[in-house]
Amino acid sequence: MAAADETHRAADLVVHGADLVATVDDDRREIAGGWVAITDGFVSSIGGPSDPEPEATRRLLAAGCLVTPGLINTHHHLYQNLTRAYRPALDGNLFVWLETLYPLWARLDEEAAYISAWVGLAELALGGCTTSTDHLYVHPAGGGDLLTAEITAARELGMRFHPTRGSMSLSEKDGGLPPDSVVQDDDTILAESEAAVGRHHDPTQGAMTRVALAPCSPFSVTPELMTRTAELAERLDVRLHTHLAEDRDEDDYCIEHFGRRPFDHFEAVGWGSDRSWIAHCVQPNPDEIRRLGTWGTGVAHCPSSNMILGAGLAPVNDLQVAGVPVGLACDGSASADAASLWLEARTALLQGRLRGGEHGHAGEMTARRVLDMATRGSASCLGREGEIGELSVGAVGDLVAWKLDGVSFAGALSDPVEAWLRCGPLGAHHTVVAGRPVVESGALTATGIDGQLATHRRVAEKMQGVGA
Repeated sequence: MAAADETHRAADLVVHGADLVATVDDDRREIAGGWVAITDGFVSSIGGPSDPEPEATRRLLAAGCLVTPGLINTHHHLYQNLTRAYRPALDGNLFVWLETLYPLWARLDEEAAYISAWVGLAELALGGCTTSTDHLYVHPAGGGDLLTAEITAARELGMRFHPTRGSMSLSEKDGGLPPDSVVQDDDTILAESEAAVGRHHDPTQGAMTRVALAPCSPFSVTPELMTRTAELAERLDVRLHTHLAEDRDEDDYCIEHFGRRPFDHFEAVGWGSDRSWIAHCVQPNPDEIRRLGTWGTGVAHCPSSNMILGAGLAPVNDLQVAGVPVGLACDGSASADAASLWLEARTALLQGRLRGGEHGHAGEMTARRVLDMATRGSASCLGREGEIGELSVGAVGDLVAWKLDGVSFAGALSDPVEAWLRCGPLGAHHTVVAGRPVVESGALTATGIDGQLATHRRVAEKMQGVGA
């Protein structure tokens, strides 16, 4: 509940009349008929029907809704929505898919980075996401300041944003996958990474923008860059992110080129720590899972992308039992094609039950456990435990109201949280970030959407060579 000195102050926003508020706080409180007050971007009080609601500058009705913390997307490639469902890349494995798309992504520039981020973050907000990362690792020569372009889009929409300054330094001539035009040398990458942190990273409580450093993968950068990036992140006190254990081809590549498995390589270059989080982690062995738990390294679970690319089912239960922070992620639109964290949450529930069924533990994966993964687990991956990913006094004012009515929810009377994922499909009714609605009554509050979509189509056609 609110502290006594907060009760007399008018809140900026009160979301009220919910069927249930699932706080996902330390006690996992669920409040029937609950309300949430937000002041200066932070939760200032929470209560139920018997608690007096504070005065507020604005009120949002959540009747018929489940209210949860905002969902947190821990791995994405926003620019890839410019090549969504690109037919020539759909039939191969991860390496074939990348080799097909790299020449198209080499056309990325500031306009493309901005418009793909604007559309991608808008799509995420409609799916109940309030904080998103982005792994931008393609930096073509002459493309401009791509990170600033996408941060501009996030600020226009009002989304909390964790872009990562990605990189690739091994091209085809070096035994890597990408063409020469999208890679940079190590010194350039490190200099631009430090500059990006200095320009955009906000370490303060409730920050809207934070930057992490993110060499793309073991097969696209030098071991020296991995080591020097870890040292730079330590000096700047920012987080580290990369892909790891996504595909069995990655195992073969690392053994051939580095003489060791991906996790051994990851540890050898100084990344085995709680400063790091990795994307996918589909193929770890039991010892590698144990080591992740010992390090405190987080995992971004990408269920739809893993299935589309045929990578397999990530061992989420085993990771969590080992103490590994596991968050939820959409991954890039060129592999996952749809950017809805609600869809990823439902898929994580189904995959968890499928995988658990092999061992008689299907019931261990529940909607509440997935909600935890998509909120508190994701917050842990980003190093923001207790700040984002829960509704408690002092946490950020990020929440989603999910409407649980209509044909899809007819008969779902006993448990709103389970109904939230078992029924649907579902988009956000309200998405609130730092106390400001980004989605209201199912629609984006941003203006100019038709014009942005027209620009996106023009840029996507240019990238794909449509009509050329």
